[in-house]
Amino acid sequence: MSFAELGLIPELQKAVADAGYTEPTPIQRQAIPIVIAGHDVMGGAQTGTGKTAGFTLPLLHRLARHANTSTSPARHQTRALILAPTRELAMQVYESVKTYSKHVPLRAACIYGGVDMRAQIQELRTGIEIVIATPGRLLDHVQQKTINLSQVEMLVLDEADRMLDMGFIPDIKRILALLPASRQSLLFSATFSDEIKKLADQMLKNPQLIEVARRNMVSETITHVVHPVSAGMKRNLLAHLLRHNPDTQALVFVDTKIVCGRLAHFLERHGIAADAIHGDKSQQQRTETLEAFKSGRLRVLVATDVAARGIDIDELPYVINFELPHTAEDYVHRIGRTGRAGHKGNAVSLVCTEEKHWLAEIEKLIKLKIPQEVVPGFDPEAEFFEAGSRGGRGRGHRDLAERSMPAREPRSEGRSERSERSEGRTSTSARAGNARRGQRSTVAADGFDFSKPYEPASPPAATAPLATPAPSEAPRPRNGQRPVAFLLGGLGRK
Repeated sequence: MSFAELGLIPELQKAVADAGYTEPTPIQRQAIPIVIAGHDVMGGAQTGTGKTAGFTLPLLHRLARHANTSTSPARHQTRALILAPTRELAMQVYESVKTYSKHVPLRAACIYGGVDMRAQIQELRTGIEIVIATPGRLLDHVQQKTINLSQVEMLVLDEADRMLDMGFIPDIKRILALLPASRQSLLFSATFSDEIKKLADQMLKNPQLIEVARRNMVSETITHVVHPVSAGMKRNLLAHLLRHNPDTQALVFVDTKIVCGRLAHFLERHGIAADAIHGDKSQQQRTETLEAFKSGRLRVLVATDVAARGIDIDELPYVINFELPHTAEDYVHRIGRTGRAGHKGNAVSLVCTEEKHWLAEIEKLIKLKIPQEVVPGFDPEAEFFEAGSRGGRGRGHRDLAERSMPAREPRSEGRSERSERSEGRTSTSARAGNARRGQRSTVAADGFDFSKPYEPASPPAATAPLATPAPSEAPRPRNGQRPVAFLLGGLGRK
C-alpha cells in the first residue's frame, strides 16, 4: 500500500516523497484513513512505529481547507492543538508538522516552558493554525490571554501514559474544559491503564481503537543482552564496552539527574565524548546537546527517562541501561529508541544482584528470557547466580547509584551518598542494611571518619567530660557562674 492509496492530498504525498518515505507503517495504514474520515481515535503504539506521522499527516489533510497566504492574523485561527508531555517530544512533533506541511500554507508553532514567553507571544499574535504545546506552558498563555482556543477543531494528546506519569492529567482536564465540544480528538498511548481509559472516556466520542502490535511488545530487530556486574564496577564496565566499540553511538539510561551528570563526567574523563541531558539543564543546553548527538559529534548521551522523551534517531545502534528502570514498561520505552524502521538495534543492560527483581519483571512483561553474558574482569557478586536470589527490593536499587562509585574515589562516593539521601531515595532499612554489610568505606579523602559520633574539631586540652550528678545531689551552677540573686544585689559577698 502506498501513501496515495490512503487518500492524502497530492501536496502531502509530495512532502512524504520528499522526506524519502514510500510505504506507510502499520499504524499509519490504520490511523490515516480513520482520522481523515473524522473519527475519534484511541491509538496504542510504541515509540518508533511511525505514530507521529500517523496523526500529523491526516491532521494536515483535514486542515488544508483553511490554508491561505494572507498576512492577516484573523485568517489564521488556531484550528488544531497537539499536546505533548516534554519539550523534546513537542519539538519532534513540530518538526514532523513542518516537514509534511512544506507544500501547504498552514502555520505551526511550538510552545513549551523553560524559555521566555515573549517570543512565543509574538508568534501567536501573527496567527497560527497548528499549536504544539506542553500543558503547563499552554495554560500560561491561556492565563495571559495570548491564545484563543475557541476555534479548535482537532485535539491530539500524544504519549498520554507519560502525561499521567508526570502528573499532567489535572492540567489536561483544565484544557479540555476550554475547548469546543464539537471537535475531533485523538489519544495515543503506549499503555492503557485505568486512569488513561478514564481520560479517554472524557475526551473521546465513540473512538476507533487502533493497536499495531501486542501491547508492550518489543521490536524483533532488537538484540537483548544482560551483563551481570557488581554495582561498584558498573561505570568501569560501561567505559570498557564503549572503548571496545569505538565507532558506536549509544543512549545510556540512568534513574536520577545526579547520576546522569556524574556518569557523563566520568566518561569524559576516560576519553569518551559524552554529555548528559536531564531536567535541570536549560532548554538551550538540552537542544545543543541533542543536536551534537544527532550530528554524531557526541558518541554517548546519558539521559533520564523523562528527558529522553522525544529523542528520535532512526539508526541509533545501542541503548544501554546503566540502571534498570523501576517499571518494566519503562524498559520497553527505553529500548524503543533502537531497532527502528527495520534497522537492527542492541539493548544492553548492566545488572547487579539488587536489580534481579526488576530484571525478572521485565522478562515477564516482554515474554523473553534475556541472555546473560559476564564480561571477563567484571564479575558480579557471588550471590547473583544463586538460586532464588532476587536482590533486595527495599535496599539495592535505591542506593545503587552511590554504590556504583568506585571505592578508590571515596570523595565522590560520599557526595553521591549524601545527594541520594537528600532526594529521599535511601530508606531507613537501606541505610541500616548498608551499615551491617560494611561494603563502603566511611573514611573521606581527608581522613575524616563519618561513622564516628560527632566531636568538636579541636577540643580544648583542659576541658574534662561533663559529669552526671548523682540522683541525690542537687544540681549546682556551672563553674564561673553565680546565683542570679547575687547578680541582682540580693546576696552578700562571703
